[in-house]
Amino acid sequence: MPDPEITPDTIAEHGLSEDEYQVILERLGRAPNLIELGIFSAMWSEHCSYKSSRRHLQKFLTAGARVIQGPGENAGVIDIDDGDAAIFKMESHNHPSCIEPYQGAATGVGGILRDVFTMGARPVALMNALRFGAPDNHGTKSLIDGVVAGIAGYGNCVGVPTVGGETNFHPGYNGNILVNVMCVGLARTDNIFYCAARGVGNPVFYVGSRTGRDGIHGATMASAGFDGDGGEKRPTVQVGDPFTGKLLMEACLELMATDAIIAIQDMGAAGLTSSSVEMANKGGVGIELNLDHVPQRDRNMTAYEMMLSESQERMLMVIRPGREQLALDIFQKWELDAASIGQTTDTGRMVLVHHGKTVCDIPVAPLAGDAPDYDRPRASTKKRVPLPVADVPEPRDYRDALLRIMGCPDIASRRWIWEQYDRHVMADTIDSSQSGGDAAVIRIHNTHKAIAITTDVTPRYCHADPYEGGKQAVAETWRNLSAVGADPIAITNCLNFGNPEQPEIMGQFVGCIEGMNAACRVFDYPVVSGNVSLYNETDGAAIPPTPAVGGIGLIRDLSRRGTISGAEEGDTLIMIGETTGRLGSSVYLLRIMGREDGAPPPVDLESEKINGDYVRQLIRNRRVNAVHDCSDGGLIVAACEMALAANTGVALNPVGPGPHHGWLFGEDQGRYLLATAARSVNPVISTARDLGIKACSIGTFGGTGVSCGDILEVSLAELRTAHEDWLPDFMES
Repeated sequence: MPDPEITPDTIAEHGLSEDEYQVILERLGRAPNLIELGIFSAMWSEHCSYKSSRRHLQKFLTAGARVIQGPGENAGVIDIDDGDAAIFKMESHNHPSCIEPYQGAATGVGGILRDVFTMGARPVALMNALRFGAPDNHGTKSLIDGVVAGIAGYGNCVGVPTVGGETNFHPGYNGNILVNVMCVGLARTDNIFYCAARGVGNPVFYVGSRTGRDGIHGATMASAGFDGDGGEKRPTVQVGDPFTGKLLMEACLELMATDAIIAIQDMGAAGLTSSSVEMANKGGVGIELNLDHVPQRDRNMTAYEMMLSESQERMLMVIRPGREQLALDIFQKWELDAASIGQTTDTGRMVLVHHGKTVCDIPVAPLAGDAPDYDRPRASTKKRVPLPVADVPEPRDYRDALLRIMGCPDIASRRWIWEQYDRHVMADTIDSSQSGGDAAVIRIHNTHKAIAITTDVTPRYCHADPYEGGKQAVAETWRNLSAVGADPIAITNCLNFGNPEQPEIMGQFVGCIEGMNAACRVFDYPVVSGNVSLYNETDGAAIPPTPAVGGIGLIRDLSRRGTISGAEEGDTLIMIGETTGRLGSSVYLLRIMGREDGAPPPVDLESEKINGDYVRQLIRNRRVNAVHDCSDGGLIVAACEMALAANTGVALNPVGPGPHHGWLFGEDQGRYLLATAARSVNPVISTARDLGIKACSIGTFGGTGVSCGDILEVSLAELRTAHEDWLPDFMES
């Protein structure tokens, strides 16, 4: 059958512009055939090429004393002492989850697991960062149900604990939910694997599930907005199989214990196309594949379908010559399809053979490093003015306001969600952030040290001021890791935004990156991996800017860690950091006043650093019984969460003449609450002041409720009911 004619409609259907097609003609010196056009389409998609973002991603701090591998590989790698390495990354599966929530979320988990074990690490923890539309929006409930079931279904079956994350609701996500997943694995520093296919004449192996027609054009679909009828794109959603995923992980880790692997790459977005191009490009070689040897699930698959399929649970490897049978034996033991499908070459070209004919012959370089790199026009977000406390009305009833906030979609317990996840499989989960703590804590097996993990961002801050919001997203992870006593080491991120061709969206993107980078540099807290997800919009309505950040820290001695739940009766509640009553863009303003105006709280990075360093020192010196950072909802919400976790009340000191709402509900940054025994109160406060840190006693633990002078008194039972009932009641209604 002759190749179909490449028409303007064909080019548009592949997500390429006329200008990009002209560049393809120049690079090839001829017109591409349909298979070659499909390969360029996938590799030049926003999802694979980062053509609108990569020049700005280069601004990030990416190097550090503990960084073994920064951005550019399947995942980032950091040194955590004693020859141990933590390998981690965050990815998005937004568009597939909007279309088919169960499979979209499940394959997101499967994909991020492969990114990590591809590097030689055994995955030990999963996190997720989920954003849904307003609770009263049609479809929100079914999307929650499908996404949570998909995450649970894959993670639980594979046997990797899901230990934390965050779930937010906002009308800005009504047409485009976000499903970001993070995985952390452990490896030895002398046994890390990379994707560069160096050397000529080495066999290329395919292993895992057979290739089917699911997920074709998935990368292209993820690089465009929706038009309101996402159901038409259902065929582009992949289908996951966690049991095969588990077999693939074990087989790869077993083979990695030998000397057989030269290079290895997950078949993720754009499947066989991206994996083969990336391996060849990073290795400086060419690659030739015989597609007749590709294990196929469906009959009569074309070369185009095989190259662009995103069928799950597949890997591509370059095997050391002479070790082919060893690899085949291991794959057969794990009941996986495996085949030698080609070899590396010295041509610098991708050559594909199907049914004895060469169906593709194109240079590798234009597909990867020479892909388009755009400097999109951008417009800065208009600065909001700070919102004086006097311009925000007090609540008529502080008790009622507190109960409403504790039970609102932003603050209410996510227990209904995290109880569906297996948090303790592998038996090394010390604490999970799902239970109310600031970060998850995972023991390094058979040691007394642990890694701490958190994911954070406050999209309403980023929408109000991208630069300050970007700073705050990084600072919040720093604070959460510090609150459990972990030294923050590095971050990953998942940058979720709308259409980059719109200057205001590009302005949000660049503003958030520059704010994040400012925080990373002050904290010496580099970015080692990440993902960009653009075109998150429906009918031109973009999501709020959502640069999710995943942070990793090290706890050297598990006997000296912080917890939210350790407050004891008679402990003094100490606040570290300064409170000025910032109510702009706050939960109080949103849920009590029904407003979203005002500048977000500014982030003083130097204060954040010194405050965090001091809190970690107090934890290690055993000066505090419990620690919690102040974030959404302000200090009263943080105090309530500590009281609920310890099952003991807390009485806040009277704060003088009103108004009190700025003090109680303001969201000033850089603050921690400490539960401190009587003998440590004076040393904690005096040492803080010697260091130039704001510190003061604000209450005492004890009793069965939370109170503040004569303006507020509520029982723990009422708080617990308000906090825990909203989500299950919503899902059952």
